[in-house]
Amino acid sequence: MEEKEKNKKNKKQKHQHPNDQTTKPASDFSFKPSSEVKGLRFGGQFIVKSFTIRRARPLELLKLLDFPPISKSNSNKLPFPSTTAFLPTNFTILAHHAWHTLTLGLGTKKSKVLLFVFESEAMKLAVDRIWPPEIPLGEVNKKLIRGLTGCEMARFKFRKGCITFYVYAVRKVGNMGFSCADDLRTILQSVVALKDFLDHTAMLAMPNQRSISYCPPVAMAH
Repeated sequence: MEEKEKNKKNKKQKHQHPNDQTTKPASDFSFKPSSEVKGLRFGGQFIVKSFTIRRARPLELLKLLDFPPISKSNSNKLPFPSTTAFLPTNFTILAHHAWHTLTLGLGTKKSKVLLFVFESEAMKLAVDRIWPPEIPLGEVNKKLIRGLTGCEMARFKFRKGCITFYVYAVRKVGNMGFSCADDLRTILQSVVALKDFLDHTAMLAMPNQRSISYCPPVAMAH
């Protein structure tokens, strides 16, 4: 009997994956060197690697997160000054639809959005100078994530319908804590609160729409 019980315990230990996050408390999420942190995942959708993303303007980031509108008195102080976001380009959005049509529905319709929350505004500005304004998805892991030598990151991933959000908190190696923790917390809460994107062509209208849930008025004939 004792041998059977020992065998059962050994089997349970073998089946428990060392990276199984379902058994880890939230406090176990930790920073890892940029060379070790998980990057974007593509599965078998190799064609998607050639699709491009572009750096978002500050107001686009707020619209993406469906953040409350900014009052005129605070118009010079935009929130999240230490955050850089990358959105799918118009080419990527249209290419997703074309690929989905050509493959008779087998091609993925999922786009990717990246948000990098740096530990300081100075660090964000320094990185923005070396990062390209537009980049193919297939080069993100090598040039943006692995390319930040001397840094470590914490990664968060959220699926919101046809858009997958990747949020990375970035700090220098050796630094303790995260000085922009409030911004990171607000961004994560905003992403969690977003409703699923059913059609990412809505992002084509992002520079003009008021929020993710905003629908333009229907034209009427006179």
